[in-house]
Amino acid sequence: QAQLVESGGGSVEAGGSLRLSCVASESFPRNYYTGWFRQVPGEGREPVAAINSGGGATYRANFARGRFTISRSSANAIDLQMDSLKPDDTAMYYCAAGLPDAWMNKRPEAVNYWGQGTQVTVST
Repeated sequence: QAQLVESGGGSVEAGGSLRLSCVASESFPRNYYTGWFRQVPGEGREPVAAINSGGGATYRANFARGRFTISRSSANAIDLQMDSLKPDDTAMYYCAAGLPDAWMNKRPEAVNYWGQGTQVTVST
């Protein structure tokens, strides 16, 4: 069973930046996307951003466009650069791997692999 390990969460003031990283213990099928979901207490997980195996195709939620950038640093590692952070971005961020449908159609149940999560807190 592949494992995903996140790093880079933390606390920052509004307008600041954080960079999240995720490393997979093994490669995934070529049709998988790897990316991020986030969740706040009492709500479901929402897609944030994802990237395909070759790094040429990406997905970003509307709230992430213009502020968050996803990239692939190696075959088994991705990064999420988050700039201009807002208090509404406060959440647990989970690295995930699965079919693109999980992000494109907001279906976290289509994710096959989850990381343990890393907390991002943005203060005013």
